[in-house]
Amino acid sequence: MAVHNKEAVEAPRLAAASIGNDVGLLLAKLHAAGSVLNNRALVDYGLRERSFSVLTLACSGLEPTQRELADFLSLDPSQVVTLVDELERRGLVQRVQGKQDRRAKIVVSTAEGRKMHTKARAAMDAAELDQLAVLSEEESKELKRLLRKALWRTPV
Repeated sequence: MAVHNKEAVEAPRLAAASIGNDVGLLLAKLHAAGSVLNNRALVDYGLRERSFSVLTLACSGLEPTQRELADFLSLDPSQVVTLVDELERRGLVQRVQGKQDRRAKIVVSTAEGRKMHTKARAAMDAAELDQLAVLSEEESKELKRLLRKALWRTPV
């Protein structure tokens, strides 16, 4: 069971520099810290943050193509091929013919993949609670809303 530390952490001395307010730096540092927590949470499932992301999208019912996965996850297509190959080797996803475009291959989860995803999702949710423990539930929801708005330039 994760321990949710709500104690404030003292900002590093260099955070007082003007770069300490740069959105890019703040997002990069939050992501880096989150990736460490996420990968720790996923180790028992033989997953890492990127493979979990692919599995999540394969479980979404949206039937993404490998190209869509690469674009959405900001990965090189060759990285997605490697991730899908590994998940497929483990029996968690499969490539199937697209319903809209029969030439395209979509990535879908298997029953085993959905079971694994459910367990790993719970671990990831706990890791997120740890990372955002100093925020209230409302602040956490607002942070996500603002990030989606800034990223996709549309009210969400």
